Amino acid sequence: QVQLVESGGGLVQAGGSLRLSCAASGLTFSMYTMAWFRQAPGKEREFVAGILWSGGSTGYADSAKGRFTMSRDNAKSTVYLQMNSLKPEDTAVYYCAGSYRSRIETLRLRYAYWGQGTQVTVSS
Repeated sequence: QVQLVESGGGLVQAGGSLRLSCAASGLTFSMYTMAWFRQAPGKEREFVAGILWSGGSTGYADSAKGRFTMSRDNAKSTVYLQMNSLKPEDTAVYYCAGSYRSRIETLRLRYAYWGQGTQVTVSS
């Protein structure tokens, strides 16, 4: 079965950096558009960043532009989210998601596969 396993979350001070990873198995990874979403307590899960199956195009939420960078390594079936200049408002559970679509989707329902999430906490 398909598994997406996130790692790399933790506690960091404001202004710091974290690198999240998501390792995929059970699917032809190179054919899937991948994304990161996040969900803060009491809030809806929201799109953060996405990357096309080829890695040739990425897309970011306004809150992530200029601070976060998403990349992928199809040989390792892994996507990454490099997060710099972290702010307390970035505190959330971050989820990796996969979509068998040829475009970056920002809606949750477009993604068929989800990881269990990794907690990111940014202290002020």
